[in-house]
Amino acid sequence: MGKLQETELKFLKGVGEQRFKSLVANLELRTFHDLLYYFPYRYVDRSHIYTISDLHGSDMPMVQIKGHFIRFSEEGEGAKRRLVGVFSDGKRMMEVVWFAGAKFITSTYKPGVEYVLFGKPAQYRNVWSMAHPEIDEYKPDAPPEGLQGIYSIPDIMRKKGFSSRFFKNIVGALLRHPAMDSIEETLPPSLLKKLNLMPLREALTNMHVPVSPEKLAKARERLKFEELFYLELNILRYALKRSMSSAGRVLKTIGDNFNNFYSNVIPFDLTGAQKRVLREIRNDVRTGRQMNRLLQGDVGSGKTMVAFMTLLMAVDNGYQGCIMAPTEILAGQHYDSMKEWCDRLGLEIRLLTGSTRAGERREIHDGLISGRVNLVVGTHALLEEKVTFKNLAIAVIDEQHRFGVAQRARMWRKSEIPPHVLVMTATPIPRTLAMTVYGDLEVSVIDELPPGRKPVTTWLRYDDNRMEVNRHIRNQLNEGRQIYIVYPLVKESEKIDLKSVEEGYERIMGLFPDVKVSIVHGKMKPDEKDHQMGMFVRGESRIMVATTVIEVGVNVPNASVMVIENAERFGLSQLHQLRGRVGRGADKSYCILMANHKMSADTRKRLEIMTQTTDGFLVSEADMKLRGPGDMEGTQQSGIAFNLKVADLARDGQILSLARREAKEILDNASKLSAEEKNIFSRELHSRFANVVDWSRIS
Repeated sequence: MGKLQETELKFLKGVGEQRFKSLVANLELRTFHDLLYYFPYRYVDRSHIYTISDLHGSDMPMVQIKGHFIRFSEEGEGAKRRLVGVFSDGKRMMEVVWFAGAKFITSTYKPGVEYVLFGKPAQYRNVWSMAHPEIDEYKPDAPPEGLQGIYSIPDIMRKKGFSSRFFKNIVGALLRHPAMDSIEETLPPSLLKKLNLMPLREALTNMHVPVSPEKLAKARERLKFEELFYLELNILRYALKRSMSSAGRVLKTIGDNFNNFYSNVIPFDLTGAQKRVLREIRNDVRTGRQMNRLLQGDVGSGKTMVAFMTLLMAVDNGYQGCIMAPTEILAGQHYDSMKEWCDRLGLEIRLLTGSTRAGERREIHDGLISGRVNLVVGTHALLEEKVTFKNLAIAVIDEQHRFGVAQRARMWRKSEIPPHVLVMTATPIPRTLAMTVYGDLEVSVIDELPPGRKPVTTWLRYDDNRMEVNRHIRNQLNEGRQIYIVYPLVKESEKIDLKSVEEGYERIMGLFPDVKVSIVHGKMKPDEKDHQMGMFVRGESRIMVATTVIEVGVNVPNASVMVIENAERFGLSQLHQLRGRVGRGADKSYCILMANHKMSADTRKRLEIMTQTTDGFLVSEADMKLRGPGDMEGTQQSGIAFNLKVADLARDGQILSLARREAKEILDNASKLSAEEKNIFSRELHSRFANVVDWSRIS
């Protein structure tokens, strides 16, 4: 696409120097290629002409109405001044309103001449109106337009006169331009034929000017597949390269510590899912190639147990292991669990965080260098240059999206042979999407909860249910339980009517004066935050009022109620993570979603999903369908530049699976590719990913 990528839009008919500057500044559209791939965000049917009496309801789509103007008049004063045209379709009348450009409108459009208006109708006091519509003179012999693309235009550009019609005109000029002859096919003919995909030029044309709804669907399918295919091909080629070149410690032995722990220390049987994941990890660490594995599991599914048994594989082969957590509290909880197990096995485990005293820190450093310390649990402190190991073989990273990729890269320098890496997350993501979001990691899933875990009962309640909720909290307190109450903001905002954590703290202390209440939010100093959390963990405070800082890292089995204020403001995955803070003990637990009665149908549907299932994977899939994967925490730090223009990772799972399967087949049969196929794949991979940092080597 040389000519398309090299030719600036100022040379396209209808653009010019000033409009070109605005396109670059506001939409980053510089070349013919940029415009060709700037697709409409939706399409409207211009084949049907409505009458004013056809209009109904409060949310009409954009429509066409044929008729004539009866008169124009200017109304209002100052900033509220507007031009109002009375428009008749021969039977009924409506208003057409402009807030700028009155002189142009009255000099261009004349009463009595037949026009076709195209815009979004609105009703006010039983009068239909349309603001700033597109207007065409009616031509009875002209063929109907059919589907028309609507382009996203920033307000700053609209005020300068840019419209969907402008884009329609310049895109039309582009599609007729000789430079379109330079379009090169981005998929080989063999793949197009195998999957019955539309050729590229035809697909690009139909994305802007669809011949029919069927052709538009085929164009979308083609471009979605192409985007996802090259994304997967790039990920998988790096995975293949790494698996061939990245050596890892060979951990041949399942020894005394692992067997003793499994047979004598664990007070319960592992679930089938835990056993399956341990087998997958075991197969990785004995190959001589470095393991890079993602361990997904819902809150309470037993990931920590699997992580510890993975670390024992390192110890049984004469090596060391470490686990890195994003917060001191989470690191401390891992340490407390593992310290008890290590004591029974006769192993030395230490905790290293930013709060570790200098003398103890030196002692830990010496123990790691000498090999006396078998395992270490820590925070970012483990990444400091002075922290070195004698022979680190396995590194476990918990809630990896809390660490930047560059930070995780420093873990590699802790050992002459890079350690095997096990990444853990409690954010459930559908398997195929996880493989994409987390690059080239192999994916393991713990998809069952240990026996005895009771599902959390979830209720949706409103402000008029407040007394009922308070009574429930009091009953749980009387039974000796602890309560979380989560708010979305730290301080009240005059612009957004949300309950603030500070106002909530005062209210809760007034409602339960006999109970000690902790408060935790992101603007507190770390020491004070840890102190407040510590009081709740130890049971000294019975209620914790907090923002979402408690989403990860607090394990209090005695907490049985999670109240989430303004639940309509949270994503489903975040609500699920918060719900996971309760239900960790043997007692019946509850999550109460407090919401505003005034919410959209989609929001209500989202909250009702929470009351219907506790399966994190179902919740995650629903969340992504409603919100998209861009809202998922962690995707921005995954090391992958998505830059998708057509495909949607949340909604196009079937195409994503097909793209991954085809990419894998091509890599598996690389030696059989023709010269033409190799050239196309090489050119496209370089074009799309030449400037993307290869983070695949660091999980």
